[in-house]
Amino acid sequence: MKDVLITARRKKKELITLLVCFFLANIANLYAIIAYHTPVSELITSIFYVIIFAIALYIFWCLVRLLGYGLRILFSKKEQNVD
Repeated sequence: MKDVLITARRKKKELITLLVCFFLANIANLYAIIAYHTPVSELITSIFYVIIFAIALYIFWCLVRLLGYGLRILFSKKEQNVD
C-alpha cells in the first residue's frame, strides 16, 4: 500500500479553512445574541456550541469540495474519451 504524504502547504490551507469556519460560527453566534437581546456573556458560555457548529461547517465545506473534485474528474475523463 502506498504511503500518503500531506504537505505542509495542505495542512496550512486546511487549518486556515477551519479557522474561517470558526470565525463564521462566531459571527453567527454574535448575530443571534444581538437579534435575541441576550447577554454578551453568551459569547463565552456557548463556545462549545460554536465549536460544534464550526466543525459542522468544515465537514459541509469538505463535502462540497469533494463533490466539486469528483465532478471535475468526471468531466475531464469524458473530454478525453470524446477524442
